[in-house]
Amino acid sequence: MVQVTYPHPLMASRASYLGIDFGSGGIKLVELANEKGRARLFTYAFVERPPAEANINYLDDPKATAELLKKMLKSAKNVSRKAVAGLPIASVFTSIINVQKTSNAAEMDEAVKWQAKKLIPLPIEEMGLIWQVMPSASPKAEDKYQEVLITAAAKTMIQKYTSIFAMAGLELLSLETEAFALIRSLVGRDKSTTMLVDVGANRTNIIIVENGIPYVNRSIAVGGNNVTREVANALGLPEDQAETMKLDAAALGALYQGGGFPKVFEKVFAPVVTELNYSANLFLGQKANEGKRIEKIILSGGGALLPNLSEHLAKAMNLRVYIGDPWARVVYPDPLKPVLSQIGARFAVSIGLAMRDID
Repeated sequence: MVQVTYPHPLMASRASYLGIDFGSGGIKLVELANEKGRARLFTYAFVERPPAEANINYLDDPKATAELLKKMLKSAKNVSRKAVAGLPIASVFTSIINVQKTSNAAEMDEAVKWQAKKLIPLPIEEMGLIWQVMPSASPKAEDKYQEVLITAAAKTMIQKYTSIFAMAGLELLSLETEAFALIRSLVGRDKSTTMLVDVGANRTNIIIVENGIPYVNRSIAVGGNNVTREVANALGLPEDQAETMKLDAAALGALYQGGGFPKVFEKVFAPVVTELNYSANLFLGQKANEGKRIEKIILSGGGALLPNLSEHLAKAMNLRVYIGDPWARVVYPDPLKPVLSQIGARFAVSIGLAMRDID
C-alpha cells in the first residue's frame, strides 16, 4: 500500500469527497477537497495485487473488501466519509435512445423504460436504471424527438457495493460508470471528439466522447496482464519479474532489438487495435450526416505506461495520441509532482469519481 497525506490548514472547513475505484489490478482511493470550485488533493492510497489474483472480483467477498478498504482509509488518514464509486464499463449497459419530447416527467420516465426493456438483455425489474436527456447541439422547435442516455446495472451488483461501503463506514453518495469519471478527469470541458482508451489489468475500455457525452462505450478482455504473461512466456521469467520488465524501456530495448513497440506487445494489442477501429467506425456511422471525425486519443490506466504504446496506436489509428494527466485539474504541492506523474494514469477513474460533486 502506498499513500500520501496532505493536510490543508483549512481542510476541516471544506467539503471533500472520496473517489474509490475497484480495479482488476487493485484499489485506488483519492480524497479531493472543494477549494472554490476546484479540486485540491488531500490524500490518496492504493493497493496493488499480482497478475495471478487479477481475476478475483472484489465484489465476490464484500466483507474482506470492506476490511481492506478500512485499512486503506486508516493509512490514508482521510477526513471525508462521503464516497463515490465506479461501476465497470463491462458490467454496465449504456445506450442512447430517441424518445418523443414531452414536458411531463412521468410520461418521459415511462417512455424511457418502455424502450429500455427492448434493449437491455436482462429483465428491467432486475436492473437499476438511470437516464438523462442529452443536450442538442442545434435544437429546433419542430424536433419531435430528443436523445436520452440510459445506463443500467444489475441490482445484485449495486447491493454488493452498498454493503461494502456500509461495512467500511462510508456514505456512498453515488455509483456512476467509469466512463463519466474518465471524462471528468481527462476531458473536462473540452468539446472536441475524443477517444478515451483505458488500459487496465484485465480489460481495455474504449469511450468515444463528444461534448462531454459518451456516445460509444466498449470493453475488450485484453489488458496489461496479457502483456505480462507474454513477456514471462517469451523470456521464461516469473510473472512478478515480467511485470516489472514490461515497463522498462531500456531492458526491453536490449531484448527486442530495433526499438519501437516490441513485437510481443504488438501481438497482444492487435485485438485492441481492431476494436478501436470498430468503435471509431461505429461512432462515425452514427454521425454520418454530421461530418464528424475523431480528433485524438487519450490513454489512461496502468497499461498506458507501456513503452511506445502511444506511438504504436498513433501509427495504427492515424491519430494524435496522448497519455492523459488526471492531476491536471487538481491542485497539489509541487514536490509531489514526480510521484503523481508516475502513478497518474492509474488514478484517472478515482480522481474523476472524487471530482463528481466538485466539478
